[in-house]
Amino acid sequence: MEAKDEFLEIFYENIERDGSEKLLDWLEKSDFFTAPASTKRHSAYRGGLCQHSINVYKRLVKFLQMEFGNNWANKINPESVAIMGLLHDVCKVDTYVEDYRNVKDEQGNWIKKPYYKVQDNLPYGHGEKSVYILSAFMKLTREEALAINWHMGEFDQRVQNGSYLISDVFYKYPICFLLHLADLTATYLDEEVPE
Repeated sequence: MEAKDEFLEIFYENIERDGSEKLLDWLEKSDFFTAPASTKRHSAYRGGLCQHSINVYKRLVKFLQMEFGNNWANKINPESVAIMGLLHDVCKVDTYVEDYRNVKDEQGNWIKKPYYKVQDNLPYGHGEKSVYILSAFMKLTREEALAINWHMGEFDQRVQNGSYLISDVFYKYPICFLLHLADLTATYLDEEVPE
């Protein structure tokens, strides 16, 4: 199954919130399904963002099953899980552009090689930018907003600059920690760095 088809299947099976159709329409008109997930690290290829989103969703479900058993859906709404997993990185929509740089090939000849670079027209942050974008389409629960906002965990620049808020968030809302773990494991265990 193609990544876009799998994403849409998970989305339609789980997300029915008011505004979700408009959000999906916006995703379709954006580069969400063709954008990379990063410029040179995990899933840095065409369609990588969509695949990464699916991977994070699947990892989040696995963590919930490990933590709460097969009846995890009695503990946390499956719609929330789909929103957090599939949509945590909408901040990356229309942010990566393809460019070319000169590199030497194996014979020592200079060739133009494509690469992705960041061109962020809405420099709002990372997790907080995803919350901002999603909130324009639908109302997020407190847990959803916090989990998406802090999904970068210790890699969030606010944390690196000395904020301890993330510790409070992880203690009060364990789903936030689980989304962060899902993002990490998807990134480092499920996805490859292109050569």
